[in-house]
Amino acid sequence: MRVLPNWGVAALTMILSLSCGAPRAAGPTQADLEADAATPQDVVTYGLGLNVNRFSPLTQINTRTVGKLAPVWTADLDDDRGQEAQPLVHDGVLYAITHKSTFAFDARTGKPLWRHDLAYEKRMFRAVCCGPVARGMVLYEGKLIRQTLDNRVLALDMKTGKELWTVQAADWQDGYTMTGAPLLANGVVVVGVAGGDMGVRGFLDGYDAASGKKLWRFWTTAGPDDPAGKTWQGDAYLHGGGATWLPGSYDPKLDLVYWGIGNPGPWNATVRPGDNLYTDSVVALRPTTGELVWHYQYTPNDTFDYDGVNELIQADLAIDGRQRQVILNANRNGFFYVLDRATGELLRANQFIDNLNWATGLDPKSGRPILSDVAHAVLAGEEQVIWPSNIGGKNWGPASFNPRTGLVYLNGFELSMNYKLMNASWRRGMMYVAADFSFRLPEGGPPLGYLRAIDPLSGKRVWEVPYDPPPNGGTLSTAGDLVFTGLMTGELVAHHARDGKKLWSHKTGSGIIGPPITYELDGQQHVAVMSGIGGLLALYLPHPELAKVPRGGSLTVFRLPAAGAN
Repeated sequence: MRVLPNWGVAALTMILSLSCGAPRAAGPTQADLEADAATPQDVVTYGLGLNVNRFSPLTQINTRTVGKLAPVWTADLDDDRGQEAQPLVHDGVLYAITHKSTFAFDARTGKPLWRHDLAYEKRMFRAVCCGPVARGMVLYEGKLIRQTLDNRVLALDMKTGKELWTVQAADWQDGYTMTGAPLLANGVVVVGVAGGDMGVRGFLDGYDAASGKKLWRFWTTAGPDDPAGKTWQGDAYLHGGGATWLPGSYDPKLDLVYWGIGNPGPWNATVRPGDNLYTDSVVALRPTTGELVWHYQYTPNDTFDYDGVNELIQADLAIDGRQRQVILNANRNGFFYVLDRATGELLRANQFIDNLNWATGLDPKSGRPILSDVAHAVLAGEEQVIWPSNIGGKNWGPASFNPRTGLVYLNGFELSMNYKLMNASWRRGMMYVAADFSFRLPEGGPPLGYLRAIDPLSGKRVWEVPYDPPPNGGTLSTAGDLVFTGLMTGELVAHHARDGKKLWSHKTGSGIIGPPITYELDGQQHVAVMSGIGGLLALYLPHPELAKVPRGGSLTVFRLPAAGAN
């Protein structure tokens, strides 16, 4: 065998680099993540892009062909808890997670490639508010990065499932849990926490993606060292909630991470006077430092658990004769907000649900809610019927935005609650709510939920399709003029994006409470979704149909038959 001298090896390396292209980092790079929305061959981010539009440019599955869509493989996830996670796909491998496991499957056949399991203390589950769930992960430079219920941030090797690094972000005994998905921004893993109803102090953390080194922490309840600290009295901020349990979005050009902040604690606003920043807000942060650039608060001094964590969709819209870079937010409080991405300026805010009585409207300049007599009666200690309930005009299930139609597609709710404020004392690791509530299910009245198409600038409904039980897993829209969503009774359904007509349905093994994805593999468009009843509504909504849904987690992948792909 002939041995090349050092200069020969170098020359050969240069030739190979020039002929084959420079070597790429293992797995998706930051550039791949930023291009995710425009490269449907892979899905490497939560939201099908850092803009979380949940829109795909694929058209092979469309209004003409969707009727032929059929399952090609199904995988058992060995878990009977709720499945709220979004799968990811990269280089022919499909990744899925449950609260306890991480899986890699051959995307063509469903053959298991590896599995990584987590172990939890049984006592820990008492700290999980709404069932043990996991919502997603991110792929980056050979790593699959996820969060765990006991507050670990974990990086696994994408090829083997081997642990590469793990960090402990918080103690579950304090009431913290992690049920969300990380966001990868400028090389930084940004993660949030659940536990806002357990009397925790919410935060966002930034970690170096390569090593897991903690870079910064942003507290979501402003303390004395924060200019917004004056919006709290005394030490109420230390147990003030402000959870960050749903992932944000990232604008690489502005280098800003946008994240929604949850409700203050306890729910009884009379025991914590002030606006209680940064609860019920969106914050814009620098990903490498955690520096706050701007914030906007939807519901100051929230007393109805309206939260503020819903997805922050990025779009470019013509507003008042100008093209604006905006964030779209369908808030649980029943109003739809349009904010300038660079500054946080409020551009539009409109009611998007039928029934809303906690406010009479929003101040046209500041956007602050104008509390109704009903809300003031609650604050005075009376029991009242409140619209919407604390499930919201829209709950956590992520909406999608189709830039071709200009519409936002969401799972909406029309549900009220009996509501009365109570007294409560904070105890470590225990619920800290200080309110009594019960949902009001209408007898023989309108359905509780809808699939809705909303004009983001007016909040007006273009079309709606009623569903009862209400869907809550989120939507996916495509350039094939389709909107997909899952039902808690188990069906994955497809509707026409322009008029809402139902075009296709397939029943899976359990209820669907997570968002579907679509991607292209070997020249064919696929759709994938996880199935498994559980989560908030299955636990707390007394709906007779939900008791009939079988349990069990699975993953189903669909595509058109070869003859129907044209």
